[in-house]
Amino acid sequence: MTIDTNTMISITEANQNFSKVAKVVDEHGTAVILKNNVPRYLVIDFSKAENFSIGEIEKAADSEDVLAISERLIKQNMEAYKVLAK
Repeated sequence: MTIDTNTMISITEANQNFSKVAKVVDEHGTAVILKNNVPRYLVIDFSKAENFSIGEIEKAADSEDVLAISERLIKQNMEAYKVLAK
């Protein structure tokens, strides 16, 4: 299963704007919350939770795919991260 970058949200943004997380889950079925730019949490629509097996959750959060996406996003947005870090 590939991860849609539109479903990735930083933990800071999730803390400040949880309604955005809920909106992403409503639109895509899942949201991946990043902590220190590494996928940490998977939020899924409750009505779909029964349909998720452990194998599917592991596929949804496949660390190699998600880490590769995270690294690419960090490189693409490095200037924005530097500004935010100030």
